[in-house]
Amino acid sequence: MVEIYQRLLSAYGPQGWWPADTQFEVMVGAILTQATAWRNVERAIQRLKAAGALSPERMASFSEQELAELIRPAGFFRQKTRRLRALLRLIGRHGRVEGLLSLPAEELRRQLLALPGVGPETADSILLYAAGYPVFVVDAYTKRILHRLGLLPDEKAGYEEVQELFEKNLPRDPKLYGEYHALLVRHAKEHCRARPRCPGCPLAPVCEFFKGQGGL
Repeated sequence: MVEIYQRLLSAYGPQGWWPADTQFEVMVGAILTQATAWRNVERAIQRLKAAGALSPERMASFSEQELAELIRPAGFFRQKTRRLRALLRLIGRHGRVEGLLSLPAEELRRQLLALPGVGPETADSILLYAAGYPVFVVDAYTKRILHRLGLLPDEKAGYEEVQELFEKNLPRDPKLYGEYHALLVRHAKEHCRARPRCPGCPLAPVCEFFKGQGGL
């Protein structure tokens, strides 16, 4: 796992992820990025900023219809509006963002997973990038890359199984986890696409898929 990280970091450099000004913005982005490209999330975030809606207090002052219109570029905007409002209620129960994020990691994760539409990837993104807990975020890109490398027998392996691969073989460092996840996303977009672009791939020397193709 360390060698893969080093190869990716050497190839792409630090990614500076997650791009956000506040912990609350990270939390909002984690919900908005569900089932959409990040460029669409950026458009929605900019609209929220322009409307002064990127704090829990201000966002709560907007009606459901107004908030849905602001985040429309992120897609599934009605569903995501309901999810954001559920997040606001959770924050409200803890007084403020800092109160919620100061919960122990397991309890914070449990409460996030209890929100409608929040699964492990969204919850762990909040734990890692907003709360700073050493929790590795797994997505479809991660599974695809590990499967092609020969480290994951089944690309449809369970979330926790893949997460454990990283957390057992890496230092428990949130900065490392965050950078690693961002590098995997970058690599999936540059080379390890649904139809892979193997020429020039920085992971080719350690990739079983590449070797199986005859190293072409």
